[in-house]
Amino acid sequence: MLQTHCMNQKELARRWAISHRTLERWRATGQGPVFLKLGGRVVYRLADVEAFEQSQLQRALTIRNAVARAQQPPRRLTADPARASSQSTALQRTPRAC
Repeated sequence: MLQTHCMNQKELARRWAISHRTLERWRATGQGPVFLKLGGRVVYRLADVEAFEQSQLQRALTIRNAVARAQQPPRRLTADPARASSQSTALQRTPRAC
């Protein structure tokens, strides 16, 4: 059962084409996918690996959308700022005396 649903750090490193040392560093710093430590052996459940991959995809899409919004030209004002400030001055109340 473990073989089909779990992988060790070297298998996961090969899947992502990264160093197995990177996975060790991520575990030490609390980054990366959720892992199990069984006896002294570290394993990653396939469901957890896929969930981590999905979260990274969502993060990448969010960043890409934010960059696209930042690169759009600024929106134009629909109201005339000079006219709006003169109207707001006219609408100000005078203080009431008690």
